[in-house]
Amino acid sequence: MNQAPRILSIAGSDSSGGAGIQADIKTITLLGGYAMTAITAVTAQSTMGVTAVETMPAEMVASQIDACIGDIGVDAVKIGMLGSAEIAHVVAERLEGLGVPIVFDPVMVSTAGSVLADEATVAAFERLMHVACLTTPNVDELAALGGDAALAALGVAYIAKGGDAPGDTVVDRLILPGHEPQVWTAPRIDTRHTHGTGCTLSSAIATFLGQGAPLAEAIEDARDFVRAALLAAPGFGKGHGPMGHHAVR
Repeated sequence: MNQAPRILSIAGSDSSGGAGIQADIKTITLLGGYAMTAITAVTAQSTMGVTAVETMPAEMVASQIDACIGDIGVDAVKIGMLGSAEIAHVVAERLEGLGVPIVFDPVMVSTAGSVLADEATVAAFERLMHVACLTTPNVDELAALGGDAALAALGVAYIAKGGDAPGDTVVDRLILPGHEPQVWTAPRIDTRHTHGTGCTLSSAIATFLGQGAPLAEAIEDARDFVRAALLAAPGFGKGHGPMGHHAVR
Protein backbone atom coordinates (compact mmCIF):
# COMPACT_ATOMS: atom_id res chain seq x y z
CA MET A 1 0.00 0.00 0.00
CA ASN A 2 1.15 3.55 -0.77
CA GLN A 3 0.66 5.00 2.71
CA ALA A 4 0.66 8.82 2.75
CA PRO A 5 1.14 10.64 6.06
CA ARG A 6 -2.23 11.76 7.38
CA ILE A 7 -2.11 15.49 8.11
CA LEU A 8 -4.97 17.28 9.85
CA SER A 9 -5.25 21.04 9.32
CA ILE A 10 -7.33 22.92 11.88
CA ALA A 11 -7.78 26.38 10.40
CA GLY A 12 -10.03 28.90 8.70
CA SER A 13 -11.20 28.84 5.10
CA ASP A 14 -9.90 31.51 2.69
CA SER A 15 -12.37 32.00 -0.16
CA SER A 16 -9.62 33.38 -2.42
CA GLY A 17 -7.59 30.17 -2.06
CA GLY A 18 -4.28 31.74 -1.10
CA ALA A 19 -4.13 31.04 2.62
CA GLY A 20 -5.84 29.04 5.35
CA ILE A 21 -7.31 25.62 4.73
CA GLN A 22 -6.93 25.98 0.96
CA ALA A 23 -3.20 26.71 1.15
CA ASP A 24 -2.79 23.86 3.63
CA ILE A 25 -4.52 21.31 1.38
CA LYS A 26 -2.39 22.34 -1.60
CA THR A 27 0.83 22.17 0.43
CA ILE A 28 0.08 18.85 2.11
CA THR A 29 -0.99 17.24 -1.16
CA LEU A 30 1.98 18.48 -3.19
CA LEU A 31 4.36 17.24 -0.51
CA GLY A 32 2.87 13.76 -0.57
CA GLY A 33 0.54 13.90 2.41
CA TYR A 34 -3.15 13.09 2.82
CA ALA A 35 -4.94 16.30 3.83
CA MET A 36 -7.84 16.36 6.30
CA THR A 37 -9.50 19.48 7.71
CA ALA A 38 -11.35 20.87 10.68
CA ILE A 39 -12.65 24.27 9.60
CA THR A 40 -12.77 26.84 12.39
CA ALA A 41 -14.15 29.77 10.41
CA VAL A 42 -15.30 30.76 6.94
CA THR A 43 -13.94 34.03 5.59
CA ALA A 44 -14.89 36.19 2.64
CA GLN A 45 -11.37 37.14 1.62
CA SER A 46 -9.36 38.43 -1.29
CA THR A 47 -5.82 39.62 -1.86
CA MET A 48 -7.01 43.01 -0.58
CA GLY A 49 -8.23 41.79 2.81
CA VAL A 50 -10.98 40.05 4.77
CA THR A 51 -14.50 41.43 4.33
CA ALA A 52 -16.48 38.96 6.45
CA VAL A 53 -15.86 36.18 8.98
CA GLU A 54 -18.25 33.50 10.20
CA THR A 55 -16.81 31.51 13.11
CA MET A 56 -17.84 27.88 13.52
CA PRO A 57 -19.37 26.64 16.80
CA ALA A 58 -16.67 25.06 18.96
CA GLU A 59 -18.67 21.81 19.09
CA MET A 60 -18.60 21.59 15.29
CA VAL A 61 -14.82 22.04 15.24
CA ALA A 62 -14.48 19.29 17.85
CA SER A 63 -16.75 17.01 15.82
CA GLN A 64 -14.63 17.49 12.70
CA ILE A 65 -11.47 16.62 14.64
CA ASP A 66 -13.11 13.55 16.17
CA ALA A 67 -14.38 12.36 12.79
CA CYS A 68 -10.95 12.55 11.19
CA ILE A 69 -8.92 11.07 14.02
CA GLY A 70 -11.48 8.43 14.97
CA ASP A 71 -11.71 6.90 11.51
CA ILE A 72 -8.69 7.73 9.33
CA GLY A 73 -6.19 8.51 12.08
CA VAL A 74 -3.52 11.20 12.04
CA ASP A 75 0.26 11.43 11.77
CA ALA A 76 0.67 15.20 12.30
CA VAL A 77 -1.47 18.27 12.94
CA LYS A 78 -1.25 21.88 11.82
CA ILE A 79 -3.20 24.53 13.74
CA GLY A 80 -3.90 27.88 12.10
CA MET A 81 -6.66 30.47 12.51
CA LEU A 82 -8.94 29.52 15.41
CA GLY A 83 -11.63 32.20 15.50
CA SER A 84 -12.45 32.17 19.23
CA ALA A 85 -11.02 31.36 22.64
CA GLU A 86 -13.62 28.61 23.02
CA ILE A 87 -12.38 26.93 19.85
CA ALA A 88 -8.78 27.27 21.02
CA HIS A 89 -9.54 25.42 24.26
CA VAL A 90 -11.59 22.72 22.52
CA VAL A 91 -8.74 22.13 20.06
CA ALA A 92 -6.27 21.87 22.93
CA GLU A 93 -8.52 19.37 24.71
CA ARG A 94 -8.75 17.19 21.61
CA LEU A 95 -5.01 17.26 20.90
CA GLU A 96 -3.53 16.92 24.39
CA GLY A 97 -1.94 13.51 24.69
CA LEU A 98 -2.46 12.67 21.02
CA GLY A 99 1.19 11.71 20.61
CA VAL A 100 1.85 13.09 17.11
CA PRO A 101 3.76 16.20 15.95
CA ILE A 102 1.65 19.35 16.22
CA VAL A 103 2.65 22.64 14.57
CA PHE A 104 0.87 25.78 15.79
CA ASP A 105 0.78 28.89 13.60
CA PRO A 106 -0.55 31.59 16.00
CA VAL A 107 -2.53 33.51 13.37
CA MET A 108 -3.62 36.93 14.61
CA VAL A 109 -3.67 39.16 11.53
CA SER A 110 -3.98 38.32 7.83
CA THR A 111 -1.28 39.29 5.34
CA ALA A 112 -3.47 42.23 4.26
CA GLY A 113 -3.83 43.43 7.86
CA SER A 114 -7.23 42.09 8.94
CA VAL A 115 -7.51 41.06 12.60
CA LEU A 116 -8.29 37.34 12.92
CA ALA A 117 -7.92 36.81 16.69
CA ASP A 118 -9.27 38.86 19.59
CA GLU A 119 -7.53 39.29 22.96
CA ALA A 120 -9.31 36.33 24.57
CA THR A 121 -8.25 34.04 21.72
CA VAL A 122 -4.63 35.21 21.92
CA ALA A 123 -4.70 34.62 25.68
CA ALA A 124 -5.70 31.00 25.00
CA PHE A 125 -2.69 30.47 22.73
CA GLU A 126 -0.41 29.63 25.69
CA ARG A 127 -2.21 26.31 26.15
CA LEU A 128 -1.76 25.44 22.49
CA MET A 129 1.92 26.36 22.54
CA HIS A 130 2.41 23.74 25.25
CA VAL A 131 0.47 21.16 23.22
CA ALA A 132 2.51 21.85 20.05
CA CYS A 133 6.02 20.62 19.32
CA LEU A 134 6.61 23.87 17.41
CA THR A 135 5.01 27.33 17.30
CA THR A 136 5.65 29.53 14.25
CA PRO A 137 5.13 33.24 15.05
CA ASN A 138 6.06 36.04 12.68
CA VAL A 139 7.55 39.29 13.95
CA ASP A 140 4.29 40.87 15.11
CA GLU A 141 2.91 37.64 16.53
CA LEU A 142 6.07 37.03 18.55
CA ALA A 143 5.79 40.55 19.99
CA ALA A 144 2.11 40.01 20.85
CA LEU A 145 3.00 36.78 22.65
CA GLY A 146 5.50 38.67 24.82
CA GLY A 147 8.68 38.26 22.78
CA ASP A 148 11.56 35.85 23.16
CA ALA A 149 11.73 36.30 26.92
CA ALA A 150 8.10 35.31 27.43
CA LEU A 151 8.35 32.20 25.26
CA ALA A 152 11.61 31.22 26.91
CA ALA A 153 9.87 31.45 30.30
CA LEU A 154 7.12 29.16 29.00
CA GLY A 155 9.72 26.65 27.84
CA VAL A 156 8.16 26.11 24.42
CA ALA A 157 9.82 25.42 21.07
CA TYR A 158 9.29 28.02 18.36
CA ILE A 159 10.65 29.37 15.12
CA ALA A 160 10.80 33.15 15.00
CA LYS A 161 10.07 33.93 11.36
CA GLY A 162 11.84 36.94 9.90
CA GLY A 163 9.94 37.47 6.68
CA ASP A 164 8.17 40.57 8.02
CA ALA A 165 11.34 42.16 9.37
CA PRO A 166 13.06 44.87 7.30
CA GLY A 167 16.20 44.17 5.33
CA ASP A 168 17.44 42.31 2.27
CA THR A 169 18.07 39.10 4.22
CA VAL A 170 15.38 36.96 5.84
CA VAL A 171 16.49 35.44 9.16
CA ASP A 172 14.52 32.60 10.78
CA ARG A 173 15.51 31.41 14.27
CA LEU A 174 14.62 28.03 15.76
CA ILE A 175 14.55 28.17 19.56
CA LEU A 176 14.47 24.87 21.44
CA PRO A 177 14.57 24.95 25.27
CA GLY A 178 18.05 24.08 26.48
CA HIS A 179 19.70 24.41 23.07
CA GLU A 180 21.54 27.11 21.16
CA PRO A 181 19.36 28.81 18.52
CA GLN A 182 19.55 27.42 15.00
CA VAL A 183 19.48 30.14 12.35
CA TRP A 184 18.61 30.09 8.65
CA THR A 185 19.24 33.05 6.36
CA ALA A 186 18.27 33.67 2.75
CA PRO A 187 18.05 36.63 0.36
CA ARG A 188 14.64 38.29 0.47
CA ILE A 189 12.41 37.54 -2.53
CA ASP A 190 11.04 40.89 -3.69
CA THR A 191 7.37 40.18 -4.40
CA ARG A 192 3.92 41.31 -3.32
CA HIS A 193 2.62 37.75 -3.70
CA THR A 194 3.06 36.68 -0.09
CA HIS A 195 -0.51 35.72 0.81
CA GLY A 196 -0.47 32.48 2.80
CA THR A 197 3.26 32.20 3.48
CA GLY A 198 2.74 31.42 7.17
CA CYS A 199 0.00 28.87 6.50
CA THR A 200 2.15 27.20 3.85
CA LEU A 201 5.26 27.03 6.02
CA SER A 202 3.48 25.54 9.02
CA SER A 203 1.55 22.95 7.01
CA ALA A 204 4.73 22.00 5.14
CA ILE A 205 6.59 21.50 8.43
CA ALA A 206 3.72 19.37 9.73
CA THR A 207 3.76 17.25 6.57
CA PHE A 208 7.49 16.61 6.74
CA LEU A 209 7.21 15.78 10.45
CA GLY A 210 4.37 13.39 9.62
CA GLN A 211 6.73 11.69 7.18
CA GLY A 212 9.20 11.16 10.01
CA ALA A 213 11.71 13.95 9.34
CA PRO A 214 13.62 15.49 12.28
CA LEU A 215 12.41 18.97 13.24
CA ALA A 216 15.33 20.99 11.81
CA GLU A 217 15.21 19.06 8.54
CA ALA A 218 11.44 19.57 8.29
CA ILE A 219 11.88 23.33 8.78
CA GLU A 220 14.66 23.55 6.20
CA ASP A 221 12.65 21.65 3.58
CA ALA A 222 9.52 23.67 4.35
CA ARG A 223 11.43 26.93 3.89
CA ASP A 224 12.64 25.70 0.51
CA PHE A 225 9.06 24.89 -0.51
CA VAL A 226 7.80 28.34 0.51
CA ARG A 227 10.58 30.07 -1.40
CA ALA A 228 9.88 28.00 -4.51
CA ALA A 229 6.16 28.83 -4.25
CA LEU A 230 6.95 32.55 -3.89
CA LEU A 231 9.06 32.45 -7.04
CA ALA A 232 6.27 30.61 -8.90
CA ALA A 233 3.49 33.06 -7.96
CA PRO A 234 0.96 33.34 -10.82
CA GLY A 235 0.43 37.09 -10.39
CA PHE A 236 -3.24 36.95 -9.37
CA GLY A 237 -5.02 39.71 -7.47
CA LYS A 238 -4.60 43.41 -6.89
CA GLY A 239 -3.04 43.21 -3.43
CA HIS A 240 -1.05 40.56 -1.57
CA GLY A 241 -1.36 37.85 -4.21
CA PRO A 242 -1.23 34.08 -3.70
CA MET A 243 1.85 31.95 -4.14
CA GLY A 244 2.31 29.36 -6.86
CA HIS A 245 1.89 26.12 -4.93
CA HIS A 246 0.72 24.37 -8.08
CA ALA A 247 4.00 25.00 -9.91
CA VAL A 248 6.36 23.58 -7.27
CA ARG A 249 7.63 20.11 -8.14
